[in-house]
Amino acid sequence: MNDTPFVQETAERYHLGSPEANDVRAMTVAPNGDVWSATRDGFYRWRKEQNRWEKAIADSAPAFSAFTDSQGRVWLGAWNGLYEVTSRGIHRLEGITQPVSALCEVGNELLAFGPDGMWRVRDGVVTPQPLPCARSVRCVLPDGKDGVWIGTDVGLFHHSPSGTIWLKDEEHLLSASVRGLAFAPDGSLWIGGLGGITIYRGDRRVGQLTTADGLPSVQVQCVRRAPDGRMWIGTPVGVARTDGKTWSLRHSLRWLPDDDVRDVAFDADGTAWIATAGGVSAIRRHTTTLAQKAEHYLNVCLARHVREPGLVEKCLLQTPGDVNTWKPRDDDNDGEYTSMYLAMECFRYAATKDPSARVNARRAFEGLRFLQTVTGTPGFVARTVIPADWQPMNDPNRVYTDAEWADEHVRDPRHKRVHERWRRSADGKWLWKGDTSSDEITGHFYGYLHFYDLAADEQDKQRVREHVRRVMDHIIECGYTLKDIDGTHTRWAVWSPEKLNGDPDWAPERGINSVEILFFLKATYHITGDPKYEREYRRLLDEHGYRENVKGAKTFNPAWRTHIDDELLALAFPALLLYETDPELKQLYRQALDTWYEGVKNDQNPWFHFLYASLTGTPPEMRDSLMFLRDAPLDLVRWRVDNTRREDLKLVRYPEMESWQTDRLPPPSERGVMRWDGNPWIAVQGDGGHTESDGVFWLLPYWMGRYYGYIQSSEN
Repeated sequence: MNDTPFVQETAERYHLGSPEANDVRAMTVAPNGDVWSATRDGFYRWRKEQNRWEKAIADSAPAFSAFTDSQGRVWLGAWNGLYEVTSRGIHRLEGITQPVSALCEVGNELLAFGPDGMWRVRDGVVTPQPLPCARSVRCVLPDGKDGVWIGTDVGLFHHSPSGTIWLKDEEHLLSASVRGLAFAPDGSLWIGGLGGITIYRGDRRVGQLTTADGLPSVQVQCVRRAPDGRMWIGTPVGVARTDGKTWSLRHSLRWLPDDDVRDVAFDADGTAWIATAGGVSAIRRHTTTLAQKAEHYLNVCLARHVREPGLVEKCLLQTPGDVNTWKPRDDDNDGEYTSMYLAMECFRYAATKDPSARVNARRAFEGLRFLQTVTGTPGFVARTVIPADWQPMNDPNRVYTDAEWADEHVRDPRHKRVHERWRRSADGKWLWKGDTSSDEITGHFYGYLHFYDLAADEQDKQRVREHVRRVMDHIIECGYTLKDIDGTHTRWAVWSPEKLNGDPDWAPERGINSVEILFFLKATYHITGDPKYEREYRRLLDEHGYRENVKGAKTFNPAWRTHIDDELLALAFPALLLYETDPELKQLYRQALDTWYEGVKNDQNPWFHFLYASLTGTPPEMRDSLMFLRDAPLDLVRWRVDNTRREDLKLVRYPEMESWQTDRLPPPSERGVMRWDGNPWIAVQGDGGHTESDGVFWLLPYWMGRYYGYIQSSEN
């Protein structure tokens, strides 16, 4: 696939000041690019040249409407009449002292509406007119001739010199509450309100759009046509867009200061200015390529996510959403996710020969290596490490009382009673964390393997051989467990036949942990060439039933199924399928891979798609992969994204039962930023903007795709 340019959206959110100022009702854009907003606190103006908002009128009182006419003049409707914006300033027209809630232009006249009347304005002269409709005027739209459509709380009115027609019954409208009006590109009239959108062509109702068709809410609050022909629909749960075939939604703090959308206006660049109950958002569009997007993510990663001694993970935002307030943080999975970053940089180096990728990969490997050497043991690997003076850390040391431990022990009999999780290094400079999980070791070996094969020079390879041998020998000598310095295995790092085959409490991990240990041994044999690791590998397969265990690697048992295991299998399968030469075993692993892929192929995961294709020689699923890579937002802040309020989705307990999920998977721009150990179907995602992702979830599949030729460089 060629890396052709595509449109990427970004958002800038603006808070205008007080809660009253952020209660924005209407927007309009002037010819010079200035943006005007009507708020509960009056009128505010965004000056394009200064890139700032300012109070337009000192009066702090309700404003309701803003409109730009065909001559480029800006008109503002307020609690006490109509204002015109001229080169000399802003002045109120004589003749209107009542509230003006809606504005439009018919012919060479401006029409102003409010609960107390209608006014025609021509050449600065105001002519009062009887209100031809109900007093609850919510929206108005010229009909393109000499009349005007008027939306109210009690129906839709059409007023023209020949008379007034009132449409209010169910045969005419989805409901009598009308809040938005716009003409679609095909000339049909879209009438938005309670219930959805009623579509008219001429004087006939020809269709409707409801939550069954893609609307996220039964309440439509505005309808606007964008310059590119898409229809934008404001709702209490965000702003939806459709081109008549596909729908998208912009919601959450990633896109909007508040999901309650009241109005949308477009500037000459196609930027959508959105009025919400909590401020204004500007959703901008620019053209980019996947290569440029990869550069953006890598810059973010290197700027805020690589910490000494070379570990890569999320960072903490001390002010939610503000990346300028970032600080590093530790995580139990620092090793695993540093390994995935390492693999990503190895793919980048192999695809481009960029020396910076090799430098970054080498630093990441040394960081992983340090997680072993810092423990002062022959082969035990720490979860993570932090400077000795770093406070606070996640999950600090704690002492369980006997009563507390009894409570925890009953809840999880496999939980390990560890008082001292953090220990000081021999030189006193570091604190390292024990109780390392099987996830970490699986990630480590994935990183070792790709560094060795794709980016290491001969000196690097020798260091990899020595390091991998130490770790693998420690696991073997400890009976296929990872023993901490207390002499007992960590809570999760168990791969022994005695536990996996003989202890019912380890039944959920039997399949996946069997695949993991076979992966470790196969990778170690590949890296070191020492036949003892191949012998141990065959012993587990032939004498301890691990062949049969592999068949159950991907479980669909509702009580055991997790996306964590899906990711771990993605880390473990490559070595088994790439380096196994026995046809019978290759077939066994291929069957396990097929079962795994059947369970994950609908997750919109380009990494899983590219992994499966690379191991089977089949064409990758490119449409799904390309959609994800292009649609993923540039903003990596882990905003809270709540899809439970959407009425175009249903809440279900599939594919995993532990939380509510959506019955279809929204694209990545409509859900939270996450890693591939998480369930993308979960209805509520994110942590409220308290952390930022490192972007490796995107970079790894992108560079994997580049390496295997699924994605061609834009330069080619």
